[in-house]
Amino acid sequence: MNSTVETLSATRVRLAIEVPWADLEPSLKKAYRAIAQQVSIPGFRRGKVPTAVIDQRVGRGAVLNEAVQEAIPQQLVAAYQEHDLKVLGRPDVEVTDLNDGEPLKFTAEVDVRPQVDLPDPADLKVTVDALEVTDADVDEQVDGLRQRFATLKGVERSAVEGDYVQIDLSAAVDGKEVPGGSAENISHEVGSKQLLEGLDDALVGMSAGDTATFQTALVGGEFAGRTADVSVTVRTVKEKDLPALDDEFAQLASEFDTLDELRADSRERLTRVKRVEQVYAARDKVLEALVAATEVPAPEGVVREEVEHRKQAMVDQLERMGANLTGYLAAEEKTEEQLDAELHEAAVEAVKIQIILDALAEAEKVEVSDDEFGREIVQRAQRAGMQPQQYYDQLARSGTAGAVYGDVRRGKALTTLMEKATLTDSAGEVIDLAAVRADGGDGAQG
Repeated sequence: MNSTVETLSATRVRLAIEVPWADLEPSLKKAYRAIAQQVSIPGFRRGKVPTAVIDQRVGRGAVLNEAVQEAIPQQLVAAYQEHDLKVLGRPDVEVTDLNDGEPLKFTAEVDVRPQVDLPDPADLKVTVDALEVTDADVDEQVDGLRQRFATLKGVERSAVEGDYVQIDLSAAVDGKEVPGGSAENISHEVGSKQLLEGLDDALVGMSAGDTATFQTALVGGEFAGRTADVSVTVRTVKEKDLPALDDEFAQLASEFDTLDELRADSRERLTRVKRVEQVYAARDKVLEALVAATEVPAPEGVVREEVEHRKQAMVDQLERMGANLTGYLAAEEKTEEQLDAELHEAAVEAVKIQIILDALAEAEKVEVSDDEFGREIVQRAQRAGMQPQQYYDQLARSGTAGAVYGDVRRGKALTTLMEKATLTDSAGEVIDLAAVRADGGDGAQG
């Protein structure tokens, strides 16, 4: 193989590659075997069709195309290695010369990681809010526990925020009932905003047996984005009956004998949580400082792929919720162009961070052990509800195992960065990363 590289910009190159015909022979043989398994020709068993018959019935051109599609990725990898290119994203390939018995010629434009001049991590200094757990914080924590032990009792009055109501709903657009837009005997907390927009405002002041109508924008179904007239009927109104805050409650709701012990435990738990949140805040500020101190362009092809990925993920999530992008945009009062601009801005920042952390990992000689990679696979498999081996096999088949490895390596690089940077709080205290690790948090990880 002969290859040359032309620099198009700081983030993009064009490769011109010529592959001798002899180097294509293995791919040709593989193509014949693959096609023999796919075609059914009378008089020949599947997989045993002679090459001459394949040339006659399928065509030599089809075989050449199959061989080229198999050979090009291999030749590209060899060219990347030859020219020491740190490739980002997928290449745009164009075959310029493909004739039987002659060298294969093709070009490939691809985004590459630009040269990155990193600042000294020790020069990065960030400040975050001091860690503080107030009595009000503890009160809120204990009250949340108290709410879980509340009971509901019926009341003979109109509903207020915080009450629970049993309701019937029916939606119509231009007088036509919305398919699936009716429901009966739904339990709803007034003011929770868990159902339709405008529902909570309508419920306040309604009593059992009352019916009211309000308007709301639909976010799913065939009427997504349309304004619907919704009728709501209240069946019952109930209020929360909270237990008294005393030692008896502490014994009911926890392993502690007294309310003071329960509050002390809540304060300790909140301290651990806020310590992790503090490290997360420091992490974000360190990244901001690193990006601000590093001049690095974002490859447009990689950014475009990231935007497409984020937008598709949003569409998939909306569909799982029974909604669609049109309804979401209507509810958010924004255009698709505005959404694309927001996604582009976020993608540029994300790509820059990835490039910088990759460069940092190289500079700091960060390595990922088999145990570290294995732990990441186990954690991701658990989140996906799969067995670790099954999850890894899926990654291997899709060719994305390397991306997971890269994520772990960048996380370790970020940890190294935070350990070398100066992290303090507004009270002048140094942020203690070791304390977070001792608590079992991974707030120092990327």
